[in-house]
Amino acid sequence: MASARRRIAALAGVIALVATVLLAGAATANAAPAPAAAGGSQIAAGGWSCAGAPIPAGYVLTAFDRNGCGGAGSWYHQLVRNGIWTCPYSPIPAGYRSTTYDARGCSGLGAWLTVRA
Repeated sequence: MASARRRIAALAGVIALVATVLLAGAATANAAPAPAAAGGSQIAAGGWSCAGAPIPAGYVLTAFDRNGCGGAGSWYHQLVRNGIWTCPYSPIPAGYRSTTYDARGCSGLGAWLTVRA
């Protein structure tokens, strides 16, 4: 029974993720580009960025704000470390893997515990 609940929760997370990506992608397609950060890069390492912005190497997505970037959604990225919870569409750097799933993480989109491989 618990296994079935976990599968249903995981499926619900995937459905929410797909819906969010489709909606955020449509909204960001018409959005103006974000102003460049100091040094000419589009975003600074570690911080909030709009959906679709590049994620710096070695960083993972750890939070989601549905109202960020004019309603298109924004993601918070942090340097990867052992035991960090990551959001959907987060890159998983080499040497790490995702394990435990929490359907409530990342504002209800679901989150995975990322640990050293």
